Amino acid sequence: MNQLQQELKRRRTFAIISHPDAGKTTLTEKLLVLGGAIRTAGAVKSRKAEKFATSDWMELEKKRGISVTSSVMQFEYDSYKINILDTPGHQDFSEDTYRTLMAVDSVVMIIDAAKGVEPQTIKLFKVCRERKIPIFTFINKLDRQGKEPLELFEEIENVLGIESYPINYPIGMGQSFRGVYDRQEHKIEWYNEKRERQVQALSEVDELSELLKDTVDDYTLSQLEENLMLLDEAGSTFDLEAVKAGKQTPVFFGSAISNFGVPTFLEHYLKLAPQPQPLQSSEGVIQPDDPNFSGFIFKIQANMNPAHRDRIAFLRICSGKFEKGMSVYLDRTGKQLKLAQPQQFFADSRELIDDAYPGDIVGLYDTGFYQIGDTVCSSKDTFNFGALPQFSPEHFAKVRAKNAMKQKHFLKGVSQLAQEGAIQVYKTQYEETILGVVGTLQFDVFVYRMQAEYGVDLDIERMPHQVAKWIANREEAEALRRNSNNLVVSDYKDRPVIIFENDFSLRWFQQKHPKVELRDSSHNM
Repeated sequence: MNQLQQELKRRRTFAIISHPDAGKTTLTEKLLVLGGAIRTAGAVKSRKAEKFATSDWMELEKKRGISVTSSVMQFEYDSYKINILDTPGHQDFSEDTYRTLMAVDSVVMIIDAAKGVEPQTIKLFKVCRERKIPIFTFINKLDRQGKEPLELFEEIENVLGIESYPINYPIGMGQSFRGVYDRQEHKIEWYNEKRERQVQALSEVDELSELLKDTVDDYTLSQLEENLMLLDEAGSTFDLEAVKAGKQTPVFFGSAISNFGVPTFLEHYLKLAPQPQPLQSSEGVIQPDDPNFSGFIFKIQANMNPAHRDRIAFLRICSGKFEKGMSVYLDRTGKQLKLAQPQQFFADSRELIDDAYPGDIVGLYDTGFYQIGDTVCSSKDTFNFGALPQFSPEHFAKVRAKNAMKQKHFLKGVSQLAQEGAIQVYKTQYEETILGVVGTLQFDVFVYRMQAEYGVDLDIERMPHQVAKWIANREEAEALRRNSNNLVVSDYKDRPVIIFENDFSLRWFQQKHPKVELRDSSHNM
């Protein structure tokens, strides 16, 4: 086996998805502690705490106690090289999350035991399902009272439409929680307040009741025996091929805040999860062990280091070996460029690297050269991995610098933040700047970052509009622009866009102008 194939075998690249407050960032922190990447996990919830979640690098995230950008972390555990992409849970930042999901080989879905499957989880799950991404489920907060496990399995299957297979099963819940029973390896992992890991193997399944009879009450024990028997007789059988196809999800129970069940989950996950997978391109399927290097940009982030005002393009490596200083071709332009000063990340800290392999995420210094969705190849015969998802904004606002002397900084900030893909920027024929966002919290982040990173205070005026459509024909767009009833603007690539107040206004327009072709996004224009 050559070096490339050996490196592929030990790589796992995954994103963690959940509804806000299900424990996503907490689980990320505990995984990083396990990998020796950090010594103590940050206090994610407390705004006043001295420690903050390592994956929440932006100052605003630390103040609010939420994740508003995807962050990338890499570490090693048990000879595996792990790439975690911690995504924003808040629905206002789902566009960033959706693009991040394009760069992973599997997903860890966290479900709050008390709340079950929540709306944002459903949305994110659908994207994973469409891409047939293997999904591993971690049911969190078992040390609090929650829904019955069988009820949670039923919810996963009915609401999400995916078969579930519990790898382990909880012994009690809330105050009666004593641990979990591993159905595959026939062992008990005991829960204790000291947070020490205690595992006890069983020589045969019948030992379970004997071991637990002095530890749990009669009701908890009888329910456990009954439910385990029900799962063995009527539940799903474990099917690794179904897991890899995204049709069955292995389910694990634990408590991320107390680190219970996290090491067990990680060990099972590393054995079951896929290594970097083949990807569809404009030239057919690209295998990860193809010696020709390729990768795509799925995220751009400005000012990760405020002292240097730098801009980083995040590259997911898809095939071949990446080497520092290598020359590649950018598919969009056909131009050759050097990949200098490549970095790997640990939230806001980073280190220069010499090489990397498929599945790895590499940061490239960007002077404005890259765009989200760009593909780079070592061969002159370039190809691309297709466009990344772009959402039509649902909220709009006019913005301007309070101080006219700051106009140059204002234009630079708007341009750089737009290129990250979190906001969309439009210009009116009078050179007014309009922002379009998927969720209103993005306005707050934009105002904060413009002030903190570019020194520009803003006046922001919310607009009643809710729908943006791209106009396919430029001549028709100019005719519509001259009609004062239509708000026709230009996007950052000078493509015509018409903005409507609501769906009723859109339908009214389409009835009056049936020949005008409108598109949901700027792709293929």
